[in-house]
Amino acid sequence: MLTGKILVVDDEESVRAMLRVVLRSEGYEVLEADDGEPALEIFKREQPDIVLMDIRMSKMDGMTAFRAMRKQGINATVILMTAFAAVNAAVEAMKAGAYDYVIKPFNIDELKLLLRRALDNRRLAVEANLLRQELTSHYNLHNGLTNSPEMKKVYEMVARVAPTQATVLITGESGTGKEVLFNAIHYNSQRANGPLIKVNCSALPEQLLESELFGHEKGSFTHATSRRIGRFELADKGTLFLDEIGEMPLAMQVKLLRVLQEKEFERVGGSQTIKTDIRIIAATNRSLSEMVARGEFRQDLFYRLAVVTVEIPPLRERREDILLLARLFLQKIARETGREMDDFDPEALAILERYDWPGNIRELSNVVERAVIMSTGRMIFPEDLPPQLLSRDTEEVAPWQEKSLREIIKETESRVIREMLARNKGNRMKTARDLDMSRRALHYKIEEYGLQTEGEE
Repeated sequence: MLTGKILVVDDEESVRAMLRVVLRSEGYEVLEADDGEPALEIFKREQPDIVLMDIRMSKMDGMTAFRAMRKQGINATVILMTAFAAVNAAVEAMKAGAYDYVIKPFNIDELKLLLRRALDNRRLAVEANLLRQELTSHYNLHNGLTNSPEMKKVYEMVARVAPTQATVLITGESGTGKEVLFNAIHYNSQRANGPLIKVNCSALPEQLLESELFGHEKGSFTHATSRRIGRFELADKGTLFLDEIGEMPLAMQVKLLRVLQEKEFERVGGSQTIKTDIRIIAATNRSLSEMVARGEFRQDLFYRLAVVTVEIPPLRERREDILLLARLFLQKIARETGREMDDFDPEALAILERYDWPGNIRELSNVVERAVIMSTGRMIFPEDLPPQLLSRDTEEVAPWQEKSLREIIKETESRVIREMLARNKGNRMKTARDLDMSRRALHYKIEEYGLQTEGEE
């Protein structure tokens, strides 16, 4: 089994022959060139994983070939072979981007280890690059999933601010998708290749939040048994997302303001001043301006955070997006659960459009997930939706004076589940297996039909 493709470049046939035998025995595919110029042609044609190249060759030497690769935009993983006298040249090549070098005559075992490490690093780099491309594509602001004029304005604003270094404050009700916008800003910024670090300011008490943000030194407080690197340090050269910033205690607000102003901080219990280069994006579902008026949030920090404010409208104010998002969630959840789902029944769509969605997009996603679990076919019907949606205008949406086909199906389904539970003495796991459904789906059905079970779970 081939483990990688290596191009060996050396003007000595004996060296190439030796490496050919060694590398093929390790499972590598081996390409060969006796000079830098043919090596460039072979590289363009074959795209090897690693180039193992001698520095000194009679025509185009390794350094010249390496510079030519860089000039032509060839981002190859290059390991140089050199005699001791040419080590300085190899070091210069590493500064210019070569992966490593080996000194002739080299230890075969050390060379094998170096090649494996180089190959692993290359594969990790390729995977990371693909992930970055996927994320950038996913958060492409020009393809924002919306039919709402208000949301289109939001995406246009984010597209303008993303490439800058400006601090951004994202506001909106819970569940409106503030974290999605944060990701979009990061992956469309100049810091897209840097770290993306997130902190929920409401999830930790003040002392733990301080340690989470700034890190701490060993022994700085009880249970501080080792040094901890904080989120500000981890986010260097990247973006830090401070979610629920309105929940940050006033004492912590002072320390955050200093970092924003001076770009430096100290770990808890430490005296070393640490410089940081980060972009701050904050989010809140509260009105910070009202909190400032009540003395609950520092005015100077508010102005620092709100260089650009992006407000996300609630879902009830952009009803054009309800069906678009519902169908998106339907296909996503169907893929994740291995179900084949076609669409929503027209009555179900009408119910979704009329509902006010106090939990916004997050609630919509949860409702669609439940509907997929509750459905017995490829369509989502009104009875697959949770009661709070149906109770608003049941008479309009679904008159139950006469039995419909779907009502008959529900009665039959309830009877079959009840009988199977009785046969299995209340064993839900065995019942779910006998009915060819997930235990979670069975649990929902039992709750929906009010079925009492006895015996083991």
